[in-house]
Amino acid sequence: MGHLKPLALAAALLAAPAVAQGIDPTAGWPNTDFSTAIVDLSEVRSGGVPRDGIPALDMPRMIDAAREDGLAGAEPVLTVAFEGTAARAYPLRYLTWHEIVNDEVGGFPFAVTYCPLCNSAMVFDRRVGGEVLSFGVSGNLRHSDMIMFDRQTESWWQQAVGEGIVGVHAGTELVQLPGWLESWESFRAAYPDGVVMAEPRGFRRPYGRNPYVGYDTENWPFLYSGEEPPHGISPLARVVRVGDRAWTLERLSQVGEVTEAGVTITWEAGAASALDAARIADGRDVGQIRVRNAAGQDLPHDVMFAFAFHAFWPDGTWMLGG
Repeated sequence: MGHLKPLALAAALLAAPAVAQGIDPTAGWPNTDFSTAIVDLSEVRSGGVPRDGIPALDMPRMIDAAREDGLAGAEPVLTVAFEGTAARAYPLRYLTWHEIVNDEVGGFPFAVTYCPLCNSAMVFDRRVGGEVLSFGVSGNLRHSDMIMFDRQTESWWQQAVGEGIVGVHAGTELVQLPGWLESWESFRAAYPDGVVMAEPRGFRRPYGRNPYVGYDTENWPFLYSGEEPPHGISPLARVVRVGDRAWTLERLSQVGEVTEAGVTITWEAGAASALDAARIADGRDVGQIRVRNAAGQDLPHDVMFAFAFHAFWPDGTWMLGG
């Protein structure tokens, strides 16, 4: 098993001492009904920060893309483009430090989420059973993936699968919406009239810096004790997940495009890894992908680490080609 560089996670997680002390991740949740858990709570571990220690954002300031001059061209952003509204870009330089953004456009509420430890970037509809939920970061992890909580019932939600795992909403699935990672340069070229999330105010965070230096080239993920992926795939290799299928980014980068299982996935160079260099803009080029159906419509998907796909979809299908 590899080890993380000494300073790589300290600024973001402050985790090593807390984990060593064996913090009970279920402590401090008096309003959460743990009798309804649908997962083994022994799999839940404290990430070393308390509830809201990583502060989620609500209704962030958005500015015209043409006015944003502080982002480097290769910096990754999570793009959300709903029909009839201006496309929106959420830079990973901010999501790395906040992980959840509760937003709304045209009266439609959605959550933009990013778990750096799994590289999982997903967008969800915040409407559940006629109620609009808002989400926060619990400070807990399962299979190294962020556990979110909703502020209305304090139910816990597994970010990588978008499902309630503890509390009133245990077993409830959030609706995942199309969203994709691409470079700022790519977004700006495709959506010159789009908007971009502005730098959050009131937080002392070194935006643009990567607190997980070298993480995606380590041998083993942080606070993960599960199995290695099959087929000799590195635990921290990126894979494109669509449903319960996964394509390795390595394969996609070699062929450029595949059409399989009813989807077309395209890869092109130009987007930096947010989990590589100390400055996100200097991260190595890992490329960017789009996932579309036969009609050319963007599909919900995720670009996550292989270990996380195997942990949450142990019976999933690996699309290896050949």
